[in-house]
Amino acid sequence: MNKVAVVILNWNGAEMLKQFLPSVISFSTIEGVEIVVADNHSSDQSLQVLQSEFPQVRVICLEENYGFAEGYNRALAQILAEYVVLLNSDVEVTPDWLQPLVSFMDSHPEVAACQPKLLSYRNKNLFEYAGAAGGYLDRFGYPYCRGRIMGTVEEDRGQYNSICSILWASGAALFIRLKDYIEAGGLDAAFFAHMEEIDLCWRLRTRGRDIVCIPQSVVYHVGAATLKESPRKTFLNFRNNLLMLYKNLPQEELNTVLAVRMLLDYVAAFKFFVSGDWGNALAVIKARMAYRKLKQDYRLKREENLRKRKVARVNERTTRFLILDYYLRGYKRFT
Repeated sequence: MNKVAVVILNWNGAEMLKQFLPSVISFSTIEGVEIVVADNHSSDQSLQVLQSEFPQVRVICLEENYGFAEGYNRALAQILAEYVVLLNSDVEVTPDWLQPLVSFMDSHPEVAACQPKLLSYRNKNLFEYAGAAGGYLDRFGYPYCRGRIMGTVEEDRGQYNSICSILWASGAALFIRLKDYIEAGGLDAAFFAHMEEIDLCWRLRTRGRDIVCIPQSVVYHVGAATLKESPRKTFLNFRNNLLMLYKNLPQEELNTVLAVRMLLDYVAAFKFFVSGDWGNALAVIKARMAYRKLKQDYRLKREENLRKRKVARVNERTTRFLILDYYLRGYKRFT
């Protein structure tokens, strides 16, 4: 059995493989590491590129595009390793990036998953939006990070170089025990993409497992390279966030949080509408309709989560109201 499998899910990313896979190969040299590319039925030259330029990389060919969540579920079902890294195809890793992660996880069996410090590939002095130095949720389900609040991204000055507990580790570079991944049920396939790693980590936290950020490991993430800003992305973010809340919220908070979110979602749709962005406004409305349609199907998943819960409420899901803090109180930084 391998120690670590670095698994890159690819869909029509031939150029990104050419650009970023060399750093993964060069800098993932500790003993017992396997590098795997799981191809989500690409129609570009991805497979030819892998065969001709990266013959040392193991390739798993999926028979259709299953999306991020189910694509990884199917790929990891074919992996035999103690740890797996779910690594985006647009991530540049740095020398010895794996060693701090492996060392910490080996000595902390209570930790299920971790992430490195994610910096922006385009501006390497800044944190990267989708992960930064570890993720949290506010009371109403809005995610934020050490180093990123709403749309404000901080400069990395070493202010978040401490190892700390977080609620969610970014799916751009998620280092996780394969056993924990499987026992928690993996990523929610119905999500397709977006919020699936937050949902998984929230499940793990409530089942008594820890999630941490280890900033001694650094990677650079392009971000938004595989699914551009679009109504489709807005739809997935809003719908999946609601499904995640329904699955994981404690019973005593469920009705209040979802009622407030309904109001806030329609405010967001109205804001898109008055700015002339009708596509994203409609995406929010469709997301709420899809959530209502799927809610009944998620009842059993919610019951399972509540049944397996060992921690009633995790500290990394804070009591703050992020929108109020950001827009009215002017809090722009995590600290």
